[in-house]
Amino acid sequence: MTVLHLIPVGLSAASPDVWLPAAARETAAGLRTYIAENAKTARAFLKLAGTRAPLQDITIHTLKADTRGDEIQAWLRAVPAGEDVGLVSEAGCPAVADPGAAVVAQAHRMGLRVRPWTGPSSIMLGLMASGLQGQRFAFHGYAPVKPGERDAQLRAWESASRKQRQTQILIETPYRNEAMFEALLRVLHDTTHLCIARSLTAEDEWIRTLSIAQWRKAPPPDLARKPALFLYLAD
Repeated sequence: MTVLHLIPVGLSAASPDVWLPAAARETAAGLRTYIAENAKTARAFLKLAGTRAPLQDITIHTLKADTRGDEIQAWLRAVPAGEDVGLVSEAGCPAVADPGAAVVAQAHRMGLRVRPWTGPSSIMLGLMASGLQGQRFAFHGYAPVKPGERDAQLRAWESASRKQRQTQILIETPYRNEAMFEALLRVLHDTTHLCIARSLTAEDEWIRTLSIAQWRKAPPPDLARKPALFLYLAD
């Protein structure tokens, strides 16, 4: 039976030796079929991680937002007998805040085995390092882009955080990180705790948790065009 291997991809340029277990690297190296959101990114990962087959002989199917379920099933059925297939994300763990979940769903419908491999997830790494509530949390992806809608949403998530004692987690496009940070300082209450987790697993990784009142007095973090995760918990 074909196995769908969920292979994490790095969050930074750090060597796979740092963030991907040896068994996962060995499995990834032996696969000759992959499904990826971006074939170019997938090839860069495979080149970094190493493959037993020449890179040009590895099939990479591109998963798009409008890829139909029957097309995904056709990819999975086309895997040669005795071989398995890998699913990779743009960064981090596939199928977590990632369109790869559609591939996993189709694999289950076909009765295939799904094998998740341990690797970096910015959501989990940021939550682990934040010191905030790890028992109850919600990942929201991106907040609205329009300032008024964004501010209203941040307040609504803060209200939910207070009522449920729940950590709120979100990301932002790197070039809008600074605007998001300014919005968080402007709309959240003084006693709410905010964690900034920047460049996770990279050499310039930086993680800090302070109350909003403390953040307003501290030098602003360097967030310009760097991947960052924002986590907050209302007091």
